[in-house]
Amino acid sequence: MKKTKVLIVDDSAVVRQTLKEVLSSDPQIEVIGASPDPFMAANRIKEEAPDVITLDIEMPRMDGLTFLQKIMSQHPIPVVICSSLAGKGSESAMKALEYGAVEIIQKPTIGTKQFLEESKVRVCDAVKAASLVRVKSISARPLKIPPKLSADAVIEKVTSKSMVQTTEKVIVVGASTGGTEALRSFLESMPADADGIVVVQHMPEHFTASFAKRLNDLCRINVKEAEDSDTVIRGRALIAPGNRHMLLKRSGARYFVEVKDGPLVNRHRPSVDVLFRSAARYAGKNAVGVIMTGMGDDGAKGLLEMKQEGAYTIAQDEASCVVFGMPKEAIKLGAVDSVLPLDKISGAALRGRK
Repeated sequence: MKKTKVLIVDDSAVVRQTLKEVLSSDPQIEVIGASPDPFMAANRIKEEAPDVITLDIEMPRMDGLTFLQKIMSQHPIPVVICSSLAGKGSESAMKALEYGAVEIIQKPTIGTKQFLEESKVRVCDAVKAASLVRVKSISARPLKIPPKLSADAVIEKVTSKSMVQTTEKVIVVGASTGGTEALRSFLESMPADADGIVVVQHMPEHFTASFAKRLNDLCRINVKEAEDSDTVIRGRALIAPGNRHMLLKRSGARYFVEVKDGPLVNRHRPSVDVLFRSAARYAGKNAVGVIMTGMGDDGAKGLLEMKQEGAYTIAQDEASCVVFGMPKEAIKLGAVDSVLPLDKISGAALRGRK
């Protein structure tokens, strides 16, 4: 099996060594080099082109954003931004997405054994997802990973028909790799009075606030990072905060969100399955479920539960996905009513039926 070749670019020797150990622990990944700045990285690329580059943003001699622009204009290679999560850095990371970065991961730090185990899975999955973007092939699963929990770890499965004493509709959306730009396109096309929207995008802690702010500046609807007990209302989209699960709840005819801690579900926090299961329980047939581009299967089972409770369900089609993983798994389960290109999803979600 061909390994994914990775070049690490970071000015910190500690981070370079930590990333090298984390990535090398995956039998499907080969670290071919670790460069302290973009100039040395450019020389290494001339010797051997990597499949994926992990790139810091703030570095001496040339900053990561400038190097990213040069890579994308001269020799496009999938780039995974590895940032310290500082407030300023998170804004830079949002700019990196616009310049063509595939994904953002949290920079590994020295910490507890549990943190390192969790971050190891996230880092390796992000790099392998990035390699899929370039070659458009299905990556083999890691050989050994921590147990993959289902949504049962956060919310019980629906055991009876949902209460439906409300005519308010709610749109719930899940996305991962490639989802930042897919969500931008989806939300930008929404009218100012669109149904309430609740979104889980796999993204590290501290990045979701900047992501929501960026979308809020671009869209006619209001977009914000969700806070516990925020009401789901027309003309507003709530983005799940990084590293927290988000559930849709209802009090009478009012929808609101619960933001909470909990174990990783499908190796993610927030998890799309958790959001979708809560929508199945509390919104039932008044919900519309949308599953977008992303690696893995998070959201597939939850979308099936939504459909079983009468919700209308939509999957992004393969041609418009960066990685056709999550939608494909939902389609395989029979969880999808409509498979649509990205530019058709918002209209179908607003209509609520085919």
